[in-house]
Amino acid sequence: MKFERHLLSTLREELSKPTPVIHVLIGPRQVGKTTIALQIQESVKIPTIYATADSPVPLDSSWIETHWKRAVTESNASKSPVILILDELQKVRGWSETLKILWDSRLGGPEIRVLILGSSSLLMQEGLTESLAGRFFLHRCSHWSYSECKVAFGWNLEQWIFFGGYPGASSFINNEISWKRYITDSLIETVLARDVLQMSKIAKPVLLRHLFALAATLPAQFVSYTKMLGQLHDAGNTTTLAHYLKLLESAFLVSGLELFSRNKQRKRGSSPKLVLWNNALINALSTRTFDASIADSIWWGRLVENAVGACLCNNLNSIEYTITYWREGNYEVDYVVARGADIRAIEVKSGASKKLSGLARFQSQYPEAKSLIIGGPGIPLEEFFRQDTAQWLD
Repeated sequence: MKFERHLLSTLREELSKPTPVIHVLIGPRQVGKTTIALQIQESVKIPTIYATADSPVPLDSSWIETHWKRAVTESNASKSPVILILDELQKVRGWSETLKILWDSRLGGPEIRVLILGSSSLLMQEGLTESLAGRFFLHRCSHWSYSECKVAFGWNLEQWIFFGGYPGASSFINNEISWKRYITDSLIETVLARDVLQMSKIAKPVLLRHLFALAATLPAQFVSYTKMLGQLHDAGNTTTLAHYLKLLESAFLVSGLELFSRNKQRKRGSSPKLVLWNNALINALSTRTFDASIADSIWWGRLVENAVGACLCNNLNSIEYTITYWREGNYEVDYVVARGADIRAIEVKSGASKKLSGLARFQSQYPEAKSLIIGGPGIPLEEFFRQDTAQWLD
């Protein structure tokens, strides 16, 4: 079946008419960004040129200039606007400065509509804000939701919580050994080796890998930097670990959520809560099978809690929302989502007995906060994952 994600119709509509901005599509590897681009190329009624910079050989500004020239030539020949799609553009040295010059030079010339794609939010946004301010519109392509996997692959909720929803891995789920190898080799290793280690100066690449592996064993758990230092070989200091966590987040792998507090200084010294952006990243590195994971109520509870956190990270724009957790002594709240002055305290229940005293304690300190219970006596898990995440916070 040829599945179309919602973003396809949005981008196709924007690129089918004159546009005053460069359209930017960012998101994790293997979630369908390139597929969306190719579906646009197939379905729009004007000429389209697609090129990818996902090459082991470093590329420079001449690569962009070459494909821009192709678009200009095509537009002159066809007497038509042309869509230029540049994939993995963050891998090209000086890409933002070059694109700025070309974009600004198009006035009075052929109409070139531009879509650029990237799998590193940090590098894309650095280039956009430094050189292309006011010239772009950002679209976010997230990991596949439960609803999408249910429609596209016929998965039930338990399958989505375990297998995580990478579309390319869907054909392997009946052979869990092959599935784990695919996720590890084709996704995790590729992202670490090509999207993180090659794109940033990493003094301790082994430490970065070990930090990711540690996070995969501790989903939805808060871990002090001191404890991490004790478990990781040659870990350096807490500043290094915090920096590496930010790099993993920029590649849509792991977030280290901070402790909620109105005091910014206190937040920076908190123990991060580790949330992986896709449960496949956890279970591919685990020795547990699908059946064994469901049978282990404590571990399954962690997977459910991480899946909720992953939905928050994937679907809530970091410009609008702040996602944290809260803990004080034996009291805790799984997630705290703030949007301006609005605060939502979220507790996740996966079926096992779990006290809700943390919510009451939190609301006694922040009476303006509203609560949301997911699972158990609250919103059924399937209903929560089936709907748009932001809807629950309105």
